[in-house]
Amino acid sequence: MSLESIIIFVIIGLVSGWLAGMIWQGGGFGLIGNLVVGVVGAFVGSFIFGLANISIGGSIVTTIIAAVIGALILLFLINLVFRKRR
Repeated sequence: MSLESIIIFVIIGLVSGWLAGMIWQGGGFGLIGNLVVGVVGAFVGSFIFGLANISIGGSIVTTIIAAVIGALILLFLINLVFRKRR
């Protein structure tokens, strides 16, 4: 992977984290937390789509969609593990 590819991947992760935070009820983990979740979620989304052998195209929009799905899955799992008990 070239440096340019890594930078693009991180930018896509940041955008997807922001979008996932906007979608997630309660706003997720704040701006910085959602951006970190987005970058990790981009890896999760690409991994899951690769395992499922799903290809939704190669454009930037479809890559962001996959990253947002990965970030939402990650937010869901984090909320399951660190659920606040009342």
